[in-house]
Amino acid sequence: MSNIKLFEDKKVRSHYDAEKEVWYFSFVDIIGILTDQPSTERARNYWKVLKNRLLKEGNESVTNCNQLKLQSADGKFYKTDVGNVEQIFRLIQSIPSPKAEPFKQWLAKVGYERLQEIQDPSLSMDRARENWKIKGRSEKWIQQRMMGQETRNKLTDYWKEGGVTQKDEFAYLTNIIHQEWTGLTVKKHKEIKGLKSQNLRDHMSEAELLFTALAELSTRQIAETEKAKGVTENANASKKGGAIAKNARKELEAKTGKSVVTDENFLAPKKETKKIKK
Repeated sequence: MSNIKLFEDKKVRSHYDAEKEVWYFSFVDIIGILTDQPSTERARNYWKVLKNRLLKEGNESVTNCNQLKLQSADGKFYKTDVGNVEQIFRLIQSIPSPKAEPFKQWLAKVGYERLQEIQDPSLSMDRARENWKIKGRSEKWIQQRMMGQETRNKLTDYWKEGGVTQKDEFAYLTNIIHQEWTGLTVKKHKEIKGLKSQNLRDHMSEAELLFTALAELSTRQIAETEKAKGVTENANASKKGGAIAKNARKELEAKTGKSVVTDENFLAPKKETKKIKK
């Protein structure tokens, strides 16, 4: 599970290995914060020099790190040096910075909150709800977003049970559903909304969330009925499930004269919604 954590409004790319129950954090992102580097490139160069120095000193506890594919600012995924909490603490000790102590406290808090969420998953949803409130989402939108997430989780659980295990397979099936009901790929929908690394669903309207949930609910129920296994059979079910939401969307649009799929996002003030060409 890869995501973004915020320290003083600055992004730290992270990944949680649920099997090992270990957090990994991007060295470059942390170095950028601790050294106030103005760009990722300068933070990367700082890490390169520091890594060589630590290697010469025989400090393998930091330099013997893992690499994970994390999403960059351009939306693409690149191999990135990451460290677990112990390695990050050792890294902090190697960098003189007034932010060292606050960062240590932040790091401990991140790990503690994750342990809490494992023991009580409802806490994760509570934190998500609070974050959406802070960002100005309405209660109605939050309820729709959370309902949609539950529907999504049930679908992905079915896929896992049916032998779908790879990230690119999940993305492939998701794209089939999305393209079928919207007439757009996930990538194209994000482009229309002006999104890059942001989560598309966090910028959907209530209607878009509802129809996404309908498409994924229909897909799961069809897949269960057909006992779909593997990517190919689930792809067929995904197309059928997406078609149900597409037909409902077209019927609603015919009655209201308004497009369900919009270019609206939560990054800027509301503007006049354009009719999306599919």
